[in-house]
Amino acid sequence: MKVVITGAGGFVGQALTQRLLADDSLTLTLVDSQLPVNAYADNDRVRCIQGQLQDTSVRRQALELGVDNLFHLAALPGGAAEANPALSKQVNLDATLALFEEAAAAGNRPRVVFTSTIAVLGAPLPAVVNDECRVQPAMIYGTHKAMVELALADMSRRGLVDSVSVRLPGILARPAAASGMKSAFMSNVFHALKAGQPFVSPVSPAATLWLMSVTQCAANLAHAARLDSQTMPASRVVTLPALRCTMGELCSAIATAVGAPQDLVSFEPDAELEEHFGTHPPLQTPAAERAGFAHDGSLEKLVSAALAALNR
Repeated sequence: MKVVITGAGGFVGQALTQRLLADDSLTLTLVDSQLPVNAYADNDRVRCIQGQLQDTSVRRQALELGVDNLFHLAALPGGAAEANPALSKQVNLDATLALFEEAAAAGNRPRVVFTSTIAVLGAPLPAVVNDECRVQPAMIYGTHKAMVELALADMSRRGLVDSVSVRLPGILARPAAASGMKSAFMSNVFHALKAGQPFVSPVSPAATLWLMSVTQCAANLAHAARLDSQTMPASRVVTLPALRCTMGELCSAIATAVGAPQDLVSFEPDAELEEHFGTHPPLQTPAAERAGFAHDGSLEKLVSAALAALNR
């Protein structure tokens, strides 16, 4: 089976690649502006294509050997998209839709797994988020993701692709680097406490978050590629199950896991940041659960999985 992963050099992309490589029946084409090429140099089941998806030749190379499963993870992240709406349109909308149309043109109705975002639901969120919530994004990033969700559902309706769009919660714990993601504080606290360093949280200890480890995220994406699409709603979109906890609970669980003093964490809330990333209400995801998606099980398991991924 021929698999294409865009954004394969990213945090989630690398975790998904490692998971899929365990299946000897798959050949992988990895696409990103930066890839750990040396890591795959001796693997004849892996092709690496470095470049931007806005480049027609990069998309052509990615699809030239055919595609059965297309995982589209590449995106300009939220903070960077808000700062540069024109670039977000080029990457998160125009190049994305072009890629799907070009994959569909091959004629074999590939399974497209699209990583969307809870940002499509807007801010502030309703008192309870469930499968009936309206899509009303409050940021450019969420708007472009919502537009792609609709386009993919229509392409599936017309039999061009077989799509599964999954809205991701906060995925932990990302590398300690400038990412353009406003939600980076959720991962940065792991790095600080693991190193025994002070951490100033930009949201309050009572801020509520929806979280998932990168290991569980990769498992859910792999599941999306093989599930029976009849188990999906007509929209072809689900919000993934996630653990809901407070920032204070997350910090405490990390400190306990790494043996760091609890008082290394202080709180200086930013009202705008907390509104967008720290006011997540109770989450109900029956559609995703019926389709076989799952969360980490407990906060302790999530923190352990996130730390293990950092160590790798």
